[in-house]
Amino acid sequence: MTAHANIQALDIAAIRSEFPILKREINGKPLVYLDNAASAQKPDAVIDAVANVYRHSYANVHRGLHTLANEATEAFEGGRDKIAAFLGAERSDQIVLTRGATEAINLVANSFGQSLKAGDEIILSQMEHHSNIIPWQLAAQRSGAVVKWCPVTPTGELDYDALMGLMSEKTRLVTIVHMSNVLGTTNDAARIVKMAHDNGAAVLLDGSQSAVHLPVNVSDLGCDFFVFTGHKLYGPSGAGALYAADDWLDRLPPWQGGGEMIADVFEDTSTWADVPHKFEAGTPAIADVIGLGAAIDWISQYDRIAVMEHERALLDRATRGVADMDGVRLIGTAQDKGAILSFAIEGAHAHDLAQLLDKYGVAVRAGHHCTQPLMRAFDVTSTVRASFAIYNTPDEVDVFIEALNKAKSFLI
Repeated sequence: MTAHANIQALDIAAIRSEFPILKREINGKPLVYLDNAASAQKPDAVIDAVANVYRHSYANVHRGLHTLANEATEAFEGGRDKIAAFLGAERSDQIVLTRGATEAINLVANSFGQSLKAGDEIILSQMEHHSNIIPWQLAAQRSGAVVKWCPVTPTGELDYDALMGLMSEKTRLVTIVHMSNVLGTTNDAARIVKMAHDNGAAVLLDGSQSAVHLPVNVSDLGCDFFVFTGHKLYGPSGAGALYAADDWLDRLPPWQGGGEMIADVFEDTSTWADVPHKFEAGTPAIADVIGLGAAIDWISQYDRIAVMEHERALLDRATRGVADMDGVRLIGTAQDKGAILSFAIEGAHAHDLAQLLDKYGVAVRAGHHCTQPLMRAFDVTSTVRASFAIYNTPDEVDVFIEALNKAKSFLI
């Protein structure tokens, strides 16, 4: 985590004032934005950082010798340094900059995946986002490897006994979400890593949600790979990262070819740039990476535990309000949850509820949330999901509950 000398107290009103979009009204009502698990809103610090790149110091990075190129490169590589510190990586060259978690997973699936052979096993869980499913299905199709599935319990927790039972001498990789985007469940990463490593398998953790809601230290977790995306962390869309432990980046072959990832190019062969640039072909998302660095600076002003407690209080308040309604089924009731609440209401389609909530200015997500195997595991086709962030308030939770009651009475 990025070190800041002066950790600020959580003044939610002051924090909200830094987010211009929160001043909007939707259908004549103040915006209550509870779709943070899909993407978070952006503070002025991030908006200004991105705008300042284009206004004052934009140029392509790593290649030029002029002032603008040097300024852009310094700020861009500064973004990498901030990501490394935020995740607790030992070195900045363990961070590959990507467009987001999806690209980071695809990078590993297409690079690590080149070593897979027929009969090798990849273990996933039923709570995975599609972005941590499809790349492995494609890798299995190319190589003849086998994808195996770890179930979740009725409360939405990983079945660790089943996970252990899936391990074999053919297991090459366990790739599991650190925090579920639907259930909010925080998986025991250290336990998963030990199981896998004891069986000679590598571990990839999808930290798209956990990097937002938890203090994450990849060195302590011991995972081989960790991915996250910036747009959920109050940063721009189009920027994220892959962390790789030890010498993985040296051992793995490149995925995409092009400029920037090469050392020398000849007519019949080429050699690769040093890591992490070996995996960063083409012009990167320069302003977005700089903006992600600004987002990390911004969130690191605040005690991560205090933020987590604030979000948990909002979740508890919302859970009580929703659970008190007739016909409600909560999806995911694990003890240690991130600030994500998913539910279904008998007789009311999730999409209808979301559209009616929007009439009251309340933004939630409805659908399968890119987790269709999980939906089938809970025998639902879709859920309503309310997800909370640092800038949400108890009053907003109450508006959400009131609007949900009205929407429910209209539909049933």
